[in-house]
Amino acid sequence: MLGICLCLSVAVRLAVSQEAEAQEPVTYMCTEGYEFDFEKQICKDIDECKTVQDACKGGMKCVNHFGGYLCLPHNAQIIVSNGEDEPTTAPPVERGDVQPGLEPSYRGDYSRVIQSATHTLQCGVGFMQDSQNYCRDVNECLTSNPCQHQCYNLIGSYLCQCEVGYELASDSVSCQDIDECDFSNYMCQFQCVNQPGGYSCVCPDGYQLQGTRMCQDINECEAAHNCREEEMCWNYYGGFRCYPRNPCREPYVKTGEGRCRCQSPSVCRGLPPVIVYKYMSIFSDRSVPADIFQIQATSVYPNMVNTFTIKSGNEGGEFYLRRSSNVSAMLVMTKPLTGPREHVVDLEMVTQSNALSYRSSSLLRLTIIVGPYPF
Repeated sequence: MLGICLCLSVAVRLAVSQEAEAQEPVTYMCTEGYEFDFEKQICKDIDECKTVQDACKGGMKCVNHFGGYLCLPHNAQIIVSNGEDEPTTAPPVERGDVQPGLEPSYRGDYSRVIQSATHTLQCGVGFMQDSQNYCRDVNECLTSNPCQHQCYNLIGSYLCQCEVGYELASDSVSCQDIDECDFSNYMCQFQCVNQPGGYSCVCPDGYQLQGTRMCQDINECEAAHNCREEEMCWNYYGGFRCYPRNPCREPYVKTGEGRCRCQSPSVCRGLPPVIVYKYMSIFSDRSVPADIFQIQATSVYPNMVNTFTIKSGNEGGEFYLRRSSNVSAMLVMTKPLTGPREHVVDLEMVTQSNALSYRSSSLLRLTIIVGPYPF
């Protein structure tokens, strides 16, 4: 990589005064890259590598030359052939060492190849000699196109870059796919699929992709389902289930949506007079503790006391009831439930008044459908 930077010309002015009278000042002009030496009365080469701060960028090394300087890669060499079998590296040449008739010359970004009967200055790697004996940069991107993807020509070299989703291989010219799915487990909410130059996220059955990485539950009950006419469709996270529209069984009869009442007290002795059926859906492995369902009395009477208990479905200690007021309580999940599964919990509310010698109970049968995934 070779770059020749020419500095601004320096005009050296010398005013010569005579003892008797002032004469017109004498001006000495040097060509670019030289400065006037008053002691020797000659134009002397300027060492820009010492005077110009950061003369070469990008890790290049600065080599002073006649009237300018060279920016060379550290592996670049100026080879001088002196007739021997093995060429030798030429040392830096000072202005006074130039042989007669071997004036240095520069043009643009090219360096002149200086030849004589005994010495030949050859072009470095990445350059080639042109018809005018200048070392001209070789555009490898046009001549050989060594890069698999993108090639950028540099002075004396070239640089390969890869498309998005690829990285440069160890040979610095080939591109290999980046497996973005290995970066993190959170690239996608469910599953990451690597593709050439990128990746995509997929969702499980019962979900659809929302955006680029999130999964959204599909409500099959609003689209297509296979529930019969006498069944109702209940959507849960990741699927749906069919439940009977009339859940009441003998000796209960349906008196409302999901509400069953026993019509014969004698037949229902020892049984709750009313059973209410409710359904809800939760994620798998939901964080705990979590308030998931509130039970509340539908009728409020003065001097009545309501008590709430978990009648069944809590054998593993997954829930407890936190009393909110005289008329309501909150079902709290204390252990995470892993799906897919169906969990049925019976919540009993007892209403009584000691003053009126009144006691009544009702049962809420809560069916909890746990989805197969934590979303």
